[in-house]
Amino acid sequence: MLSSVFVDRPRLAIVIAIVTTIAGALALVSIPIAQYPDIVPPQVSVTAVYPGASGAVVAATVAQPIEAQVVGVDKMMYMKSISGDDGSYSLIVSFELGTNPDINAVNVNNRVQVALSSLPPEVQRQGVTVKKKSSALLGVIAVYSPKHSHDQLFLSNYVTINLLDQIKSTPGVGDAALWGPQDYSMRVWVRTDRLTGLNLTTADIINAIQSQNIQAAVGRIGARPAANDQQLQLNIQTKGRLSSVPEFENIVIRTNPDGSVLRLRDLARVDLGAANLDRETRLNGGPAAAIAIYQTPGANAITTLNAVRGRIEELQKNFPEDLTWKITYDPTVFVKDTIHEVQKTLIEAFILVVIVVFLFLGSVRATLIPTLAVPVSLIGTFIVLLAVGYSANSVSLLAIVLSIGIVVDDAIVVVENVERVMEEHPELTPAEATKRAMSEITAPIIAITLVLLSVFVPVAFIPGISGELFRQFAVTVAVSMFLSAINALTLSPALCGVLLRPHHGPRRGIMGRVMGSIDYVRDRYGSIVARLVRISVIGLVLVAISGVGVVALSKITPTGFLPEDDQGALFVVAQMPGGASIARTTDIMEQGEAILREEKAVEDVTSVIGLNFIDNYSRSFRLHHRQSLVLGAAEASHIFFRILAAATQKTWPRHCAGSSLPQTRTRG
Repeated sequence: MLSSVFVDRPRLAIVIAIVTTIAGALALVSIPIAQYPDIVPPQVSVTAVYPGASGAVVAATVAQPIEAQVVGVDKMMYMKSISGDDGSYSLIVSFELGTNPDINAVNVNNRVQVALSSLPPEVQRQGVTVKKKSSALLGVIAVYSPKHSHDQLFLSNYVTINLLDQIKSTPGVGDAALWGPQDYSMRVWVRTDRLTGLNLTTADIINAIQSQNIQAAVGRIGARPAANDQQLQLNIQTKGRLSSVPEFENIVIRTNPDGSVLRLRDLARVDLGAANLDRETRLNGGPAAAIAIYQTPGANAITTLNAVRGRIEELQKNFPEDLTWKITYDPTVFVKDTIHEVQKTLIEAFILVVIVVFLFLGSVRATLIPTLAVPVSLIGTFIVLLAVGYSANSVSLLAIVLSIGIVVDDAIVVVENVERVMEEHPELTPAEATKRAMSEITAPIIAITLVLLSVFVPVAFIPGISGELFRQFAVTVAVSMFLSAINALTLSPALCGVLLRPHHGPRRGIMGRVMGSIDYVRDRYGSIVARLVRISVIGLVLVAISGVGVVALSKITPTGFLPEDDQGALFVVAQMPGGASIARTTDIMEQGEAILREEKAVEDVTSVIGLNFIDNYSRSFRLHHRQSLVLGAAEASHIFFRILAAATQKTWPRHCAGSSLPQTRTRG
């Protein structure tokens, strides 16, 4: 019998348990930490720009050729496209859970390359970008000027040049992007009346700028074919692309017959400004640059954001005067609190189990056996969780808490049966009593484990996003039960043979009273069951009533995909009528900021004008498998704000969300 081997060689069972515990502890340190399992389908984004085109034109000339090729790509579930009046085009393709994001990106890129020749030349020159998209928002960092000495254009470009690439290269960061970027650009404001008087068009100006703002390959001096006595060879380099306002102002538009020269400054005003003024980012009413950081699938959210924080603190040493930063949205705080509460519950549950086991077994030695066996099963579970790519989240940790009450049963069954055999056969040594007891309960332990596995294992095969949540729960419980059964057949018998001692006479004192009370309750329960067996109708009626009650309560109990949790931040979308200007949108956002800053619970208010964070844009209509949107950039904006401390979070939804938002809606 298997158990006899470990009873005779207890060191072997102890070594196996120690190795399992060490491996589980290493897995526990390395496993990613998250609030919930990774249930978001992998996504691939396709972006393009058609300068000067309306949303309808972009949808007809860019969206249709690309989507006609991308639709039906392997493992695709659905896709959503957005065509903006600013000439932008964005396509998000969502794939089945569990697919490889890199392979998905390659498959989509192959389809896009087929459609590339059908796109307008202007779009081809701008380029079509295909990349993996992470929808797990890890945090938002705001770079701002406390004294407002730097405008948003400076802040946006400083972040783009000095911070953005550093953040993207941080391990665990899938992507980092600016909300409302404003890159430096040379802006040419043409005077149309002068163009008309000089019989010119904007195409003439564009051609002049393109022909003179180039990096020309002039050639070399002294290169072959040259005389053999040539001693030097020089590469000729011209000034190259223009970089300042005066250089652009001196661009020659045309030369007149009288020898005079018409330059760009004669027809237009040239200045250095933002390439796109349709978006604006604000922090607490002042200009800011907001960096949205997205997490790589499977990365540790807490470790990744800490690494980002450390990298920015290092870069902060080179910040110019009156420039600082802060994290305005940090979901890892809630994750830490959630994990801490679950860990506290785990410890409390373990302590309660130990106390209950001690009260029922009445022996410190007997209690020590399940106390040592249970942690081995629980810690060893993380080996499998890490191996299959799961994370330590609220679902898996709650499954661990539930498993404590399940895995302790196997150890209790072993200890209780060994003590029974020792009481009935006092002539046997602890090792002999353990072998005899294990010969009686080995088959029941295996049978109980198989029955419990038959309950939880099928749950792991539920398809879809909700199935992913149940799968991690089922795998955690199933693995812990399997390891518990292994310990019940190896470690627990070995410890019984080493630790247990025969009892001499009845127990006295407090433990005697406790054991007497337990025996009394057991006897009364047995007598009640014996009477109910004679009147089986009563038992059937009680079961029927319980079943009806469960069905009735399940119908009136509120349902939901995930429990509602207050993470200390609220996102609000301000939807404007079609064609609303930036100035009009800005006025509404300023009203909302003023209302929110009056709330004592609000710590920071970040607003982005011209961007709807929740779905990138707002109004939409569905067309079969894809969702297409055509609207202006200023029609939607979003604002999000966070509260001061965790203690305030419990009153926040009732106090702020119930009072501030109606005020904002009334004023807008």
